[in-house]
Amino acid sequence: MSGKKDQSKRITEGWQGWDEYAAFYDWENAQTMGRVDVDFWRDFARRINGRTLELGCGTGRLLLPIARSGVEIVGIDRSAPMLAHAHDRLRRLRTPVRASIVRGDMRHLPFDRDRPFDLVIAAYGVLQSLVRERDLTATLKAVSDLLAPGGTFALDLVPDVPRWQEYSRRVSLRTTRGPRGLPLTLIESVRQDVAKKLTIFDQEFVEGRGRTRRVHRFTLTFRTVGIRPLRRRLERAGLRVDAVLGSYDGQPWDERADVWMILASKPRR
Repeated sequence: MSGKKDQSKRITEGWQGWDEYAAFYDWENAQTMGRVDVDFWRDFARRINGRTLELGCGTGRLLLPIARSGVEIVGIDRSAPMLAHAHDRLRRLRTPVRASIVRGDMRHLPFDRDRPFDLVIAAYGVLQSLVRERDLTATLKAVSDLLAPGGTFALDLVPDVPRWQEYSRRVSLRTTRGPRGLPLTLIESVRQDVAKKLTIFDQEFVEGRGRTRRVHRFTLTFRTVGIRPLRRRLERAGLRVDAVLGSYDGQPWDERADVWMILASKPRR
């Protein structure tokens, strides 16, 4: 019985699974999402042109393009393997950038309030990995505390998470050459915990064939977060919602939009 309880607890923790995902994250994103959001975040950060913090920076998928545009940026992530990829990518840059990476928890941001940020980014639904209300509340407070007066908090959500149909062991992706040069197959299952508003992805990456075959299994959990409740939470954290968008090219928000974005700011005192 205790084993089952422990397993259930592991499944509902949104930060778990990302260490195992690190080796495949960039490859899978290139097959599915591509770079549709990179230009937006790079250009947005460049327009703000101030000290920037990215929550859940992972492998540096956004951090590096933003840094290369000349913006001073700090990335924070809890996963050491994800950050190892970001460090490697930073080391390979041929031109110097003002970028640093910190391993830490976005619920308790380990930064000095005397050096606030002009922009905080929470991209690609990273807030949806906060599976408990208290975790989201703590993160929004931490962001508000570290934003400079007049600073901007920009975030996006993945709106279709609760609409994923449950299925078991579906082959989602297959290639003859994965990120490490071996054949790779992604077998995926989806479960919905409607009561807790959680969508749970059981991932199985099968790498190689025959004697080289290795199976990597892990679980990723995401929470449904709606625009209207999130607006109220941002306001309770002392932030003002300035815009709600439905695309990376500035279209108005609509419940049917592929992406939901909120731009909020910290009032000047």
